[in-house]
Amino acid sequence: MAFVSSGYNPDKPMENRLSDIGPKKYDEFYPEVIKNNKGKWLYHEILEPGVLVHVSETGDEVYTVRCGGARIMSTTHVREICEIAEKHCDGHVRFTTRNNIEFMVDAKEKVEPLKKDLESRKYNGGSYKFPVGGTGAGITNIVHTQGWIHCHTPATDASGTVKAAMDVLFDDFKNMRLPAQLRVSMACCLNMCGAVHCSDIAILGYHRKPPLLDHEYLDKMCEIPLAVAACPTAAI
Repeated sequence: MAFVSSGYNPDKPMENRLSDIGPKKYDEFYPEVIKNNKGKWLYHEILEPGVLVHVSETGDEVYTVRCGGARIMSTTHVREICEIAEKHCDGHVRFTTRNNIEFMVDAKEKVEPLKKDLESRKYNGGSYKFPVGGTGAGITNIVHTQGWIHCHTPATDASGTVKAAMDVLFDDFKNMRLPAQLRVSMACCLNMCGAVHCSDIAILGYHRKPPLLDHEYLDKMCEIPLAVAACPTAAI
């Protein structure tokens, strides 16, 4: 009852609540063509690997170019994504649940310039920053967990394992030649927040021995204090 005595009203859980946690409501960020056709889409097709079209009953079309994205991104990389979105998509961009990046345009003639721009951007070593693909009967991006960079419990790191696996599978990201869609996930420990249990291929790190906890520091680190403070009912 402590949270009730502090002023929390269970009938109005958001009343007087101050929080910087969570984004604004999603529909504030719809592209205009998505906003105008919500609930009116008839069908979609995959035109080629990485390129989709959605057709509305109004006759409007949305063309989506999907490319691979990193699970953990640098500020520089995010800014480059925003630059591409501003240049081709009126500032709109979206991420799929498997960390693919999707750029949407409202006309077919805008697709090819967008694709060429994405494919032309490479790292100094020659690898693609934004490889187009990840649709249909192929492999899409590998979902993975936080790893050592931002988690308390991993038995192994994720990024290196995922990079090595995706290097081998990359041709099937760019093509649609498999019998069906293929989903690969990586989890760093048995908590499996990477949803490896519902993927076709699972890569899982596990502890041979129970990890040791340093209680003196645990509640001062990472997202634990933030998670506790975020709950309006003090349930954590």
